[in-house]
Amino acid sequence: MNLNKLVRASIFAALAIGAGFSLLMIPNVELITVIIFTAGLYLGPAWGIIVGGTAEMIFSGMNPLGSGLSFPPLFFAQIIGMAGVGFCGGILRRIFLLKEYSLNKIIAVGITGLILTFIFDSITTLSYPLSAGFDFSRTMGLYISGIGFTLLHQIANGFIFAFGIPRITKFLV
Repeated sequence: MNLNKLVRASIFAALAIGAGFSLLMIPNVELITVIIFTAGLYLGPAWGIIVGGTAEMIFSGMNPLGSGLSFPPLFFAQIIGMAGVGFCGGILRRIFLLKEYSLNKIIAVGITGLILTFIFDSITTLSYPLSAGFDFSRTMGLYISGIGFTLLHQIANGFIFAFGIPRITKFLV
């Protein structure tokens, strides 16, 4: 194990957790996803998974507004979702770990943030009806009823990725 990468992964995880708690009272605006994605970009897919899973486990488990530990299917869905975000950051490092971004790359990284947030929101939204044994129509009804709430989250993260990633990566390359 590379001690240098372990320390950097720990810093990214701590940064994600701290940023998560700092914006806790603002609904659907968070920096955890972009920090975990950046960890994957910088450290690679395996470390992205570790940072994403660890940061989300601590953030969700210790959340004063409602610990994820009270509903294990949601808790595990959150961990899997953020581990996936870190993994995707590592997979996309050849595309987005750049010193300079063109307008097309800025748009692409923004869309990437929107899509990754959509996947995370879908996994977490579906964790309840699937674990409760809802049939397909009830599951889809619950999923569709939450789209308005999750859409704001996805759009916000699209902008956060588009504005944040190009400014961060120029210091990491």
